Amino acid sequence: MRLHRRKRKKPLRSIIRPIANSPDPLVSVVIPVKNERNTIRSVIWQASRVHPHTEVIVVANGSTDSTNRIAASMGARLIDIGYPLGHDVGRSIGAREARGRIILFVDGDIVIPARDLVPFVQAVEKGADVALNRYQGHKSGRNVHDVVLAKHALNILLNRVNLGGCSMTTIPHALSRKALDTIGAENLSVPPKAYAMAIAKGLNVQPVHFVNVGRKNARRRRQAEKDQIKQMIVGDHLEAIHWLVSVTNPRGYMTDLNRIREVIRW
Repeated sequence: MRLHRRKRKKPLRSIIRPIANSPDPLVSVVIPVKNERNTIRSVIWQASRVHPHTEVIVVANGSTDSTNRIAASMGARLIDIGYPLGHDVGRSIGAREARGRIILFVDGDIVIPARDLVPFVQAVEKGADVALNRYQGHKSGRNVHDVVLAKHALNILLNRVNLGGCSMTTIPHALSRKALDTIGAENLSVPPKAYAMAIAKGLNVQPVHFVNVGRKNARRRRQAEKDQIKQMIVGDHLEAIHWLVSVTNPRGYMTDLNRIREVIRW
């Protein structure tokens, strides 16, 4: 009796090969990173597979490990800032340098399969200006996270209750070139503000695909760091609301019904 040996699966690293950035990309994938040597190879590989004509841009925010070397060896366009700027500012810089008509944003610490990135690209190809992740954050009973509440509140103020807790603070999401030109790359440094601008300026904003980034993000942050991030994101939403009332009126899009305040005399 002849025994057949089971074929060993090739290790993932041996499957991942350097990519070839398109000289004339339709899609630019922007990846802000800081010390992501354990994941960046896979993130770049998956990002490169979203479309035949894709460029991958890695924006390094003060990485001190081998992330930059790996990104360069993989064939990505590396923008090395040299000091920490924050992921949102990194996205702004990457978007400013992007050449594609579609700009897709992912993070360097979460490996998302290409099959879950393609729907965002396809949505923009079909007419969406902003293609959002349907993920809305963790909600259980009465204990709703402050950031989730902020997202819902902003969508209510924008008259987009149908979007629930969807937001440009969540990756992956994609923009059309029209959206980038309308919002301005510099405003991507405050995602809720950029999001409010997209809706207020009449861009086509759609939730298109669900990616559970809450489950995928296995990084364990210290509680103090989590609190700081929460405060920053809530503050970003307050900045978005401030922008909204500055370009509309003190009530934003909310009606005043039949109150005629002008008749009041003190």
